[in-house]
Amino acid sequence: MVRSYSELEEKLEVKFNNIDLLKEALTHRSFLNEKRELGEHHNERLEFLGDAVLELAVTRFLFYKFSEKPEGELTSLRAALVNSKMLFEVASDMGVEKFLRLSKGEEKESGKGRNFILANTFEALIGAIYLDQGYEKAEEFVKKNICLRVDEVIEKKLWRDAKSLFQEEAQERESITPNYEVLEASGPDHKKLFVIGVYIGSELVAKGEGFSKHEAEMNAAEKALKEKGWAD
Repeated sequence: MVRSYSELEEKLEVKFNNIDLLKEALTHRSFLNEKRELGEHHNERLEFLGDAVLELAVTRFLFYKFSEKPEGELTSLRAALVNSKMLFEVASDMGVEKFLRLSKGEEKESGKGRNFILANTFEALIGAIYLDQGYEKAEEFVKKNICLRVDEVIEKKLWRDAKSLFQEEAQERESITPNYEVLEASGPDHKKLFVIGVYIGSELVAKGEGFSKHEAEMNAAEKALKEKGWAD
């Protein structure tokens, strides 16, 4: 069956010159594992490219918008805008999920695994737009769908460094410095998914996931703050 992607193009506000790039961006590795005869490509290379374009576009936006902010604050804001949770939310709002090309097994899955697939797919879409129409169009797409959420990030204090906050609270309340341990790592080399535990002494307080150790540690610290009742 030939699938029409015109509905998704309308949501993205991008009309692809090469529809095969859009198709590839939506193709998960599991789909081609079941349909090797198609001779197509999955989206991991586009995801790799899109990740770089996304980070540059968001960095440029923040650099020019907040000319008075120091490097540390800009880094925290960028992290809040490009993390997997934000990318999942944007992709979900666009209805990208129903266009994913997944194996039958993956189609039945839900929860965090599907969330990460959607976040990765969003990066692949950015990579596809870049290849199809150039950096300016990709940057425009990122600004419209990611950068405009910066006010929400600031208002809800989503930029806060949860790891530093948890360390401060742990040292003040329990006179101990938390430590982090990688519990699991899976996925391709360029986009490994890490599961990291945060410990106070020998106590495992919480686990966090992320596509970098830093992101996983931040997620673990955020959960640990809530688990301990130390969140605002």
